Amino acid sequence: MTRSNALTLYSHILPSRLSIEIPVLLSFNLLLIASAYISINLPFSPVPITAQTFAVLVLGISLGRTRAVGITVAYLLEGAIGLPVFAGGAAGPGVFVGPTAGYLLAFPLASFVIGSMAEQGWDRSYFRSIAAMTCGTAIIFAGGLAWLSLFIPAKALLASGLIPFLPGAAIKTALAAVLLPTIWKLIK
Repeated sequence: MTRSNALTLYSHILPSRLSIEIPVLLSFNLLLIASAYISINLPFSPVPITAQTFAVLVLGISLGRTRAVGITVAYLLEGAIGLPVFAGGAAGPGVFVGPTAGYLLAFPLASFVIGSMAEQGWDRSYFRSIAAMTCGTAIIFAGGLAWLSLFIPAKALLASGLIPFLPGAAIKTALAAVLLPTIWKLIK
């Protein structure tokens, strides 16, 4: 059963039934966890390259703000209570006082903004989807750099927390931005 007036792709292709909703949302949570394990440590930065930002972008654009924020908050809580869900299997409250905390804590806000934009139809065109993904990515970088500045001298901040991540961010943004408009075109 599909609804043509659905706000997001998720609500368009899946009926609102709890028996379907819970396993699908758990699957998205597992996607976010798995994305943290796709991780490359950089010798000059305390911040690893991960696929987490890609997962956050996909969550927001696919699920809308409420579900995406719920999953990202659940993910942070899972890590806070000690489940090894963060990059490299890190876990526990100590992660939230370490150098990567700002990036992680920006995930709910980024997913809220991207999800809100998706609910306004930004997930249906390539250009607007790229703009939504860029906004989400900028939020994650802003949160990450603001917190990382407590650990890295100002002159090394961009070289440690932004510049090496820009090529990957561009690729992740482009992939996520192409995904949803393409799916919308296929199901119409």
